[in-house]
Amino acid sequence: MITKSWFFDAMLYVYALSLLFIFSDFIQRNPRAKRMGTGLLVFVWLMQTVLLVGQLVQSQQIAVFSIFDSLFLFSWLLITLSLILAFIMRIDFVLFFVSLAGFIVAAIAFFSDKRISPIAASWDERDELLFIHVSLAIASYVAYFCSAMFSGMLLFLHSGLKKKQYSAAIRRMPGLGHIQQYAMRAVILGTPLLLLSLILGIIWIYLEGEWALLLDIKVLASSLILIIYCIYLWKQLAARTTWPRLAILNLIAFSLVFLNYTSSSWLSNFH
Repeated sequence: MITKSWFFDAMLYVYALSLLFIFSDFIQRNPRAKRMGTGLLVFVWLMQTVLLVGQLVQSQQIAVFSIFDSLFLFSWLLITLSLILAFIMRIDFVLFFVSLAGFIVAAIAFFSDKRISPIAASWDERDELLFIHVSLAIASYVAYFCSAMFSGMLLFLHSGLKKKQYSAAIRRMPGLGHIQQYAMRAVILGTPLLLLSLILGIIWIYLEGEWALLLDIKVLASSLILIIYCIYLWKQLAARTTWPRLAILNLIAFSLVFLNYTSSSWLSNFH
């Protein structure tokens, strides 16, 4: 059996990337994104299948008695179900949530197994879990920053056009519709990243048994931010709000991201 953590880390990162594409297709129908997400999910399935076959050859049976083995097999079955849904039933929202469930089960399986050797000698498997959690969170913050930047551009352009101030800066900008699309796409990228980061953080709390951290300010603030961005996407897709109001909501959401990132170090006990 493979016990080096880099293999499992790579599997989770590829899995997370597949969920980004699947989420993009789920929110805003995108056949190309769905093909990319499904292809990456097939790659994850192949990696897990290699592990299962290797274990079968080594022990002459598929072990289901340890937590790792049973959860890993469950994750493999969930990915198999996801691929069936992708290729046969084509139910996008079910595909995303079943794939997300597979990611959660796989993460719990990997980081609860003491046999897996961390990349760094000074780390344990929980430190590696935190590293992936933080890296996904930072990636989501970058996406949200780009989205907030586009929303700021939209408000600037909208104000200039409303006042009929056609400066050189305004003339060089793309149209309002294009800017809003860029802002939305950045949120579509950042939201699943933040969701996966939050899930990994909760898994860390579960594995450590630190249940009080579920009420930590960082966890609560991240959950609130995730909800606000989901509301932003819903309002955009439902076309119930004007672009300037969406831009203001986006800037408010990013302000909370910034406050959460800068103040949680002295308000939070979570890592």
